[in-house]
This record gives sequence, C-alpha cells and structure tokens, in this order.
Amino acid sequence: MRWEALIADLESQYDAAARSADDDAAAELAEAEIGSVRLADRLLARLGEQVTLRLRSGADVRGRLLDAAPQWLLLAADERRTLVPADAVVLARPLGPAAPREGHVEQRLRITHALRALARQGAPVRLTCGVHAYTGWLTRVGADHVDLRTDASAAGGRPGDVVTIALSALETVSTA
Repeated sequence: MRWEALIADLESQYDAAARSADDDAAAELAEAEIGSVRLADRLLARLGEQVTLRLRSGADVRGRLLDAAPQWLLLAADERRTLVPADAVVLARPLGPAAPREGHVEQRLRITHALRALARQGAPVRLTCGVHAYTGWLTRVGADHVDLRTDASAAGGRPGDVVTIALSALETVSTA
C-alpha cells in the first residue's frame, strides 16, 4: 500500500510541476506576443471606427480609420483624407487589442508609396509640419523627403515655388 501512495504522490507532484511549467510557458508566450504588437496593429483593430491621434506638435487629428500600415495611418473626416506618418503619433485613443497581422504586401507599403501615388494623381495636398502648413502638389518623393510645388506663399516664397520637406518633419498629408 505504501508504494501506491508514494507513486500517487509522485504523480501528483509531477502533474503540478507540469501545470506550473505550462503556465509559465503560456505567460512567457503571452508576454512575447504583446511585446511584438505595434501601434499600427492596435489601430487596425479600430478599422472603420473613430480615433483621435495626438501628434508630436500637440495637434489632435480625429477621423474614421480607413487603413493602417507600420509606417502610416489613413483617416477620413467628411470628404477629407489625412495620411499620418506613424512616427508623428505620440498618443492614440481609443485602442483595442491588436488586430491580426497584415499580409506581406501591406507590411511592405511604406508612406513613400502612398505619397508617390498622390504625386502621380496630381492631387492637391496640404502638408503639416508642426505649426507650419504648406499646400500645393507633390512633384517628387525621395527616400527621406518630398518636393512640393506651392499654390501660395510658403516659407517666404511665391506661388509655384518648390519647397523640399523632410519626411521626418511631416505630421499630416491631407487631400480635399
């Protein structure tokens, strides 16, 4: 009889240790999963809903989230569409848990792809960089900058002047 009790006790200890190891592994996996979630992933969970983004200048941009990628977010407010570089966002609300990861193509879509599409369309845009805003047409999109042909006085220039703006300075790119 003692053998049966001893074996039962050992089995019980083994089961408890296995459960504890499983719990520890699950906790580590959950922590690793949370650690891999990007802001864009959490924003994707709000796709189609109203969000507010606070930009590094302190300005708030509100709108319905139309799309998101690791480098950019696209909001709609009435007819206006606003492309926001993810680097310009310092606060976002409300957020939910992460959405499923986007596909391979969506992961590769950089903000420069969207800006080049706007340039090809010849769409008039409004770029904000902190407290400054520039309106006109994108004429060139480089790796780290854009050229904008202005429609009004910009940076002390004349209408039709071309200004070059660093992508790192962009907070929003809006269309009509």
